[in-house]
Amino acid sequence: MFTQKTICPVPFDQQPLNEYLFLKRSWLFSWSTSSTQSFLSVLFYISISLGFLLVLFSVIFTSLYIPYEVLWLDLMIVNSIIFLLLVRIYLGLSYVLKRLLSATVFYEESGWYDGQIWIKTSDYLMQDRLVGLYQVMPSVVRAKYTICFVMLNFIFLLLLKFFFV
Repeated sequence: MFTQKTICPVPFDQQPLNEYLFLKRSWLFSWSTSSTQSFLSVLFYISISLGFLLVLFSVIFTSLYIPYEVLWLDLMIVNSIIFLLLVRIYLGLSYVLKRLLSATVFYEESGWYDGQIWIKTSDYLMQDRLVGLYQVMPSVVRAKYTICFVMLNFIFLLLLKFFFV
């Protein structure tokens, strides 16, 4: 689905649509741009596997044998890792969304010292905005809401530790 635009002076790898397609094929962003059920199931499996490995590690290699302490610490670490993963996804997708929705594209021809700005034609602008609004925007919104949920979970765990443990 890569398209080489003939009248577009922007190099192939720096065209916003091709940047999105490249992100969509990468291992980190492929599941984040899929359906909501697939996104949540992969997030759940990552959380469970990280949690299991961290509990196993803490039981074997540390002297911390209080079960609720191990569980609380494990949940905090898993939340932190999931949060960082989601922030990376959000930042990558929002960068591509900004480039897709923009009427101008900043690009570099051969290095950092010779940047240019290309004003999109109406055809490219319409195509990029449609892809941005209907394919990228839902993934950005989903990542944003998932980050908010993880932050609420993090606050809940802190309150749990502060009031009950």
